[in-house]
Amino acid sequence: MTTTEVPHAPSALSLPDGSRRRNTGARRETLTGWLYVSPFIIGFLLFSALPMVGSFVLSLTNFDPREPDEAQFIGLDNYARLLTDRNVLDSLLVTVQFAAMVVPLTMGLALAVALLVNSQRLRGRNVFRTLFYLPIQIPVVASTLVWMGVLHATTGWLNISLSAVGVDGPNWLQSPTWVGPALALMGIWGIGNMMLIFLAGLQGVPSELYDAAKVDGAGTFASFRHVTLPQISPVIFYNLVIALIAAFQYFTQAFVISNGRGDPDGATLFFNLYLYRQAFPFFNMGYASALAWLLVVIVLALTIVLFRKSGAWVFEGGRR
Repeated sequence: MTTTEVPHAPSALSLPDGSRRRNTGARRETLTGWLYVSPFIIGFLLFSALPMVGSFVLSLTNFDPREPDEAQFIGLDNYARLLTDRNVLDSLLVTVQFAAMVVPLTMGLALAVALLVNSQRLRGRNVFRTLFYLPIQIPVVASTLVWMGVLHATTGWLNISLSAVGVDGPNWLQSPTWVGPALALMGIWGIGNMMLIFLAGLQGVPSELYDAAKVDGAGTFASFRHVTLPQISPVIFYNLVIALIAAFQYFTQAFVISNGRGDPDGATLFFNLYLYRQAFPFFNMGYASALAWLLVVIVLALTIVLFRKSGAWVFEGGRR
């Protein structure tokens, strides 16, 4: 009876000198890589992952920071309360309506400005790029206060300009109908970063494609539709995801113009502002944590839907 010996992998001692050196070098590169990314990993664990776990634990309690010793575990009661709280639905409607208005507006204007400053015919392109980018360097609170002066019903220069041509300007910040468009105008102020991303995408489109389209008889609009848009569709998709997430996290401008109350008549009571009011003025930290996790679920679901649908219109490397 014969037995068959199963060959074993050679140990490190039996490897040739060259192989041992390669293995040692690979391990050293791996350790060096982990060393370089360790600040991010540690920062993520301490300042992102740990607070997320903490907020989820708080969402299962009735924690009040004024009386921390009296906090009790209440299970899913905070999440059940979400289903009966009318303000949750109202704040979500305000947020969704604002997102439906501001996301396409800012993306369209940012793309238009990027096309403008990318044009070879525009003199001083670098100067215009800088000018369009500069406003996002101004702190949000400061720029909001400036816009409050611009949009003032009686002394704001926008209504003064409208009255000069015979148009009575609305009460932008005190009207439930006009406060949303007013906030959208403020959003136009910060399109500089999105404009730069679009500009980078436009500069990555091969010029040979435009030459081929021109030979085929395509005009400016046809080239934009059949060459530019497909080629920058990954950039459009990226900006869409970022803009949508930012819209659902909208807070600072609404807080400043309404002093944190959501006036007028709840028209600026965005979901994040309602979350803030529950957490700090009312000290319902447990319920506010449940609201935060609801926001995470909503944004995550919308992002997944966008990624699932992106295959129908996002072109990558000539493939859809």
